[in-house]
Amino acid sequence: MKNRYLLCILLTALMLYYALPHLAFSVQHEAGIFSIAWLGLALLVFAGNLTAWLYAPKKQRANKNVDKPLPKRVKSHN
Repeated sequence: MKNRYLLCILLTALMLYYALPHLAFSVQHEAGIFSIAWLGLALLVFAGNLTAWLYAPKKQRANKNVDKPLPKRVKSHN
C-alpha cells in the first residue's frame, strides 16, 4: 500500500514539473483562474498522498505471534 502512495506522489510531482512552465498565473483571465485551481488541486493530491504515506500503519508480522494463545500443556504423572 505504501508503494502506491509513493507512486502517486512521484507521479504528481512529475505532473507538476511538466505543467508549471505551461500554466499562466494571471487572475484576470480564465486561463489564470484555471491554472490556480489546477495547481491547488494538484497540491491537495500531493499533500493527501504524502499524509497517507507517512501515517500508514506499519506491518506487524512479528507481533502476530504474540497475540496467539499458547497451547496448553498436559502434565504427565511419573
